[in-house]
Amino acid sequence: MPVLRHIMATHSGDARDRVDLNSENIKFDTNIMEAAGVCGIEVATRGLVGGSGSNSPPELDSLGCPDHLKGFELVRGCCSEEVRGETPGREDSPLDRHNAELDPGGGSGKIKDQKGFGKEVILLMHALNTLASPEEKLAALCKKYADSLEESRGMQRQLKALQKKQSQIVKEKIHLQSEHSKAILARSKLESLCRELQRHNKTLKEENMQRSREYEERRKEATLHFQMTLNEIELQMEQHNAHNSKLRQENMELAEKLKKLLEQYELREEVPETVGPLQGQHIDKVFKHKELQQQLVDAKLQRTAELMREVEEKQQRERDFLLKDATESRHKCELMKEQETQLKQQLSLYMDKFEEFQTTLAKSNEVFTTFRQEMEKMTKKIKKLEKETTLWRTKWETNSQALLQMAEEKTLRDKHYKALQGKLERLEKLCRALQKERNDLTTKLGDLQEASKKPEAEETGPPDPQPSPECIQNASLVPGGEEAMQPSTTPELEPEFSISTTEQLDN
Repeated sequence: MPVLRHIMATHSGDARDRVDLNSENIKFDTNIMEAAGVCGIEVATRGLVGGSGSNSPPELDSLGCPDHLKGFELVRGCCSEEVRGETPGREDSPLDRHNAELDPGGGSGKIKDQKGFGKEVILLMHALNTLASPEEKLAALCKKYADSLEESRGMQRQLKALQKKQSQIVKEKIHLQSEHSKAILARSKLESLCRELQRHNKTLKEENMQRSREYEERRKEATLHFQMTLNEIELQMEQHNAHNSKLRQENMELAEKLKKLLEQYELREEVPETVGPLQGQHIDKVFKHKELQQQLVDAKLQRTAELMREVEEKQQRERDFLLKDATESRHKCELMKEQETQLKQQLSLYMDKFEEFQTTLAKSNEVFTTFRQEMEKMTKKIKKLEKETTLWRTKWETNSQALLQMAEEKTLRDKHYKALQGKLERLEKLCRALQKERNDLTTKLGDLQEASKKPEAEETGPPDPQPSPECIQNASLVPGGEEAMQPSTTPELEPEFSISTTEQLDN
């Protein structure tokens, strides 16, 4: 497309240069023609009318001169070459020099153009040399440059339309390229976001798995420790229960022994005082021994009570510690469950976002494919338009050539028509002169008939009128003029005579 733009810009610059040069040449030629009083119509009418004022008609060969036709044929060739972008005899403009400086590799094309310009100048000089008078040369140049100006204007209009169409296509292409670049940037951003989201999801999954494993290990350790402590407590409670039952059994046995001793003591108190001193000592010893045993049992019982109290306190402390640990572990378990639910919600949210991202990515891929298809269609359309422009350019060149030929044919027909019109005017003048002479002769004949009044003259009729030498000279210049000199007796045949002469001239 930049190449096409450069070519069209160079063509438009050449067309503007040609239009400026042609307009300057036309202004110069029109000024010269206004000063000299020369125009194509004046040249044609000067030969017809003849400024001498004599009654003799001008020569007809001066109107249809073949030299004029040759000159205009050569001028037509020069015009057709100028339509193709070459102006005969044109010097290099400053714009051409600037383009030559910018394009140093175009020296060979410039040399060829100069050779073509030299040939065109030679052809133009030959065409102008074939013409007789400088007025005709100026008229030919005026005609050529007017045609070239119209053609250059038509070329400029078509070039402006093509440039407008090209600018619209270029704008559409730039817009599509910007949209394409935006779509590519959006796609790259979406891909980077997708990668970051996948990485973040992967890290979250790994962290959640690690936390869940740690939580499971801690929970297993806590349950195992709790179970071990419960087993130890149960074992200690069983041991204490067995020890307590044993102590209870011993206490019951001691209570029975004390009961028996009390019964024996009561029985001994009932024994009379007649018992000897030895037996009393023995009884005192037994009582002391029993007291000592009772003190020992009381000490053991107190010690066992203290041990029981210490064991109960220890069990209470352990129970409180285990309950506290269980509540803390339960609270941690609830917190971990809440975190697990939150992480599951976040994971579901990320999954939804990822699905939305996948749908948007699929849509963007579809849009990208449609955009690529539209770009291919636009490239095909641009190629088609370029082909159409080349086709229209060739059609325009052929039409311009045909228009030049038609213009030349029209000029030839106009000249032929003017020549025929001049012939018709001369024939009408000749007819009027003949009619006037015929009327004079009829009046003279009537006077002679009235004067003679003879029957022979009435039977034979009037003598034939003799035309004047001037009429004979005028009729000799016109084909069929001798037939036109014969007078007719009826005045109604005058229009038919003029029509027949015009038909003979047309033939």
